[in-house]
Formats: sequence, structure tokens, C-alpha cells
Amino acid sequence: MAADFLQLDVRQAPPGQLSQWLATRLRDAIADGRLPVGVRLPPSRVLAAELGVSRGVVTEAYRRLGEDGHVAGRGRAGTVVVAAPVGVTTPPGPATAAPATGTNAAAARTTAPAGATAAPRQRRYEFPGAGELFVPGEPGAGVYDALRAAPARIDLSPGLPDLASFPRAAWLRAERAVLASLPASALGYGDPRGTPELRRAVADWLARNRGVRADPAELLIVSGTAQALGLVARVLHADGVTELAVEDPGSLGARQHLRAGGLATPPVPVDAEGVRVDALDATGARAVLVTPAHQFPMGVVLGGERRRALMRWAAERDGLVVEDDYDAEHRYDRPPVPALRAMLPDRVIYAGSVSKLLAPALRIGWVLAPPKYRDALVDAKRFMDLGSAALPQLVLARLMGTGALERHLRLLRGRHRQRRDAMIAAIGRHLPGAVVHGAAAGLHLTVTFPPRGGGPGTAPGPAAPGPAAPGPAHPESAGPLDTRLAAAALARGVKTHPLSWHAQLPCPPGLVMGYAAGGPGTVADGVRIIGGAIGRPPGAR
Repeated sequence: MAADFLQLDVRQAPPGQLSQWLATRLRDAIADGRLPVGVRLPPSRVLAAELGVSRGVVTEAYRRLGEDGHVAGRGRAGTVVVAAPVGVTTPPGPATAAPATGTNAAAARTTAPAGATAAPRQRRYEFPGAGELFVPGEPGAGVYDALRAAPARIDLSPGLPDLASFPRAAWLRAERAVLASLPASALGYGDPRGTPELRRAVADWLARNRGVRADPAELLIVSGTAQALGLVARVLHADGVTELAVEDPGSLGARQHLRAGGLATPPVPVDAEGVRVDALDATGARAVLVTPAHQFPMGVVLGGERRRALMRWAAERDGLVVEDDYDAEHRYDRPPVPALRAMLPDRVIYAGSVSKLLAPALRIGWVLAPPKYRDALVDAKRFMDLGSAALPQLVLARLMGTGALERHLRLLRGRHRQRRDAMIAAIGRHLPGAVVHGAAAGLHLTVTFPPRGGGPGTAPGPAAPGPAAPGPAHPESAGPLDTRLAAAALARGVKTHPLSWHAQLPCPPGLVMGYAAGGPGTVADGVRIIGGAIGRPPGAR
């Protein structure tokens, strides 16, 4: 078992020395600044549950730190770091490989790597022609706005978090506390990098939860990952970079923002281990955008050997990696995966946000760039909007500092797991033969369908070079099979994305379906309706 907190993994502990190992890891984190003085440690029962150990293991580790004078119990405020240890000078080394992934029993029955067998019987997929939104070719810039505006009873769009769970009461308390103590001078124009309070809070959050150590002065607060990509494109273009390679399949929205910034987006295939570095090298691109913790949309984790290959590519080709850490906090059946930025700080531009954790409406994200691009990104932000709104930054900083955001994340994980399991079960009932990808983490699943004439569950791997998706099911139908299925689903009141939206290379027909925004019953009903949109093959009885 493992925890996002400090990337703790009990498999590293010597036999019979769990408490000593945990105390040492915490002591090292205090020494190197990942746990600064004043930060609150997780409640012992919470950390014990995440690590899969008895609560006594954690309380004993806390007791040892307390005896050393490094932490102190503050009653209802919990256990707080009060002093750094003396004589500890060597911080823990960076992670070298992504941990092996795992699945629970429900996911294991339906999740399959590229080319694996998924279900005992095959079904051919036939459905009506595409509507206005789902037309042949790559969608235009306004497609997301149009899909959001389209009326529907159930929204299974990927990337949509559980907006109903937004912590309104905690946000209001934090907002009142901020306004009560805010000096009038803080209401003026501020630092374009963001408020010092939020930059400190984000630095602490990244150190605790993503294994990334950074000085708050190195962070740039932006209006979500979308603005981060726009700023990166602008700065790279000014530096003479004309191409930013992207994963394929990969986010359509990310491609649109990069192209708007003047960059070409050559595709790099993704397989069961993540982005193919050999194919990246063949593009000749000097930079690449990756989603290593939970690849969008296929959900694979960038494997340890593939990570090392990517680092070699960056070093040997003077390459740059742009890391979109869009939903790394949401995981269910596997240990946490360290950020690439923790392993290669001089070659990685790291971007994250709270859009998938709280709400996209907040428009709060962050960028951590190597020194070469740091000042240029700040200038680009300054001349774009003079800096993001300060008041929401201060409220978010308080939520992070008080532990409210981590409590909210723990609540969401339980709800998301139930909704994911409901979607997997519904896929098994209503989309037989479909292969499920990416079930161990995130807020969405991708399903691919077997090609016509193939055996059960023989959907090809993600973005593998090869034949195009199957042709139209009926002579009068046009466009890829998955866009026609998405159109048929929307006509019945369910929103989802066709996989082909997110691909530049030939890919198997599929759907990308989010499960975070509705309850288990709603999610299952949406899949049932999609299954009902699939007609019988011609001549079937």
C-alpha cells in the first residue's frame, strides 16, 4: 500500500520496522523542507488507512518524532511540525520508476492492455448517422462550447468533476477568514506570479503529494492548465520552437491551445507503457507534451523504463518535456506515481490545477518551469492579464494550509470509486465486447470496440499504427463509427466524447466517458442508453 502523502510506500520498509521507517521518512521530509515548520501531519487513522497499516504504526512514528522535538500535538489542531531535525543533511533521492499498477477485482475483470481479450462474446456496433456536432474530420475550436450548451439529461463528458461536491461551507469559512484579516493594500494590483500565500501553499502541496520540491518563488499561478499551455506555446514560439509533439491519442483541447499559440502538434503514438520515445525521437521535435501519471485519454501510466528513456531523450536531444499533471490526485487501485518534474527539474515544465479537484470555474492552476523559461513565462503572464485574481488565490491557500483540501480529496475518492465501479459494471452489461482502459485512476474511462470481423475483445492498442477505424455501418452514414455512436447517444440525452476526437493517427473506434459528475445510478443509466443506441446488425433477428 502507498500514499500520495510524501509518496510513502510501505513496500520499502524493512520487515518488522514499519514505525522506524515511517519516522525516518517523516524526519527526512522535515529536514529537507517538504514538511516545513507549522504544517499539520495527516491524522494517524487517515495515514494508516492509506498505507494499509495499523494505526499504532503511525502513532508510534509520531510519538518518536514528538520525543525528538520535531512535532507536537496541538489538540484539535492535530500533530504539527515544530522544529527541523539537527544533523540530517541528505534528502531522499528522486524516484526512479513508476510503481507497478494494480486494479481491484471489478476493474480487473474488464480492464485490458492493448490487444488483450476482454469479454467472451463480440457484438457488432450499428447506429444512426452523426448529428451536427459529430461530423467527419477534426472538430473546430468551438466544439467544447457547443457540446456544453447541447441539452442532455446525463453528462458523461470526460474531465467534468463532481461539481455538486464543491466544499461550499469550507470555502465560505475560508473566504470570511481571508476578508476579515485582509489589509486594504492587498486589494490592489499584485505580483503577476501570484500571491505569495498561494505559491507557498502550492509548493507545500506539491512536496507532500507529488514528490516535487520547489521554492515558492519559482511558481507561477495561472488561470488553469489551458492558460498554462497558451503561455508555454507563446514562450516556446518566441524561443524558436515551432513544434510541440503530443501523445496520440491525446487531448483535443490541449492541441487546440498549442496550435492557437503558433505551434504544430506532431503526434506520437501511445501504447500500454505510455508515450513511445522511439517515435518521439523520429519526429525531430524538440519538445513534447505528456500526461505521465494518467495518460489522457487511454489512462496508462508512463512505465519506469519509458520514463528513463524520456529522460535520456531530453538530455541527449536538448529536449523539453511539458508535464500536464491534470488529475494525478484521483487514484483508486494503484500506488501514487511520482511526477516527472521530481526526477528531471531542469528539463520539465510542470503544470497543474484545481479544476479536477474543486471546480474549473475557479480558474486556478500553476506552472513550474526550468530557469531558462521562468522569466519569459512571468512576462507573458504579466502582459496577458497582470496576474490572476488574488482573492480566490488567498482562499485556496487557506484551504490548502488548514488541510481542508486534503479532507475534500479523501471524500471524493470514495465517491469516485463507487461511480467508476458502477460504470464498469454497466459496460459489462450493455456494451459487451468493449475493452475498458484506464480504470485504476482518474475521472473517466475509455472503451474501445472490436473491429468488424475480429474476435471477441480484439480491439487494437491505443493509437497503434495500422488500418483506419471501421467504415460506416450503413451506406448513408458518414464519419468514424465512434462519432456516429456519440451522436446517437446525444440524440437520446447522453453526452460523451468519441475517441477519434482525440486522435490524429488511426485509432480503434471508442468512447471517452466521464463518471465523476453523476451518482452511480446516473452513470449506469448513461451507459445503458449508449448501449441502446447500438442497433442490430443488418439481417439480425
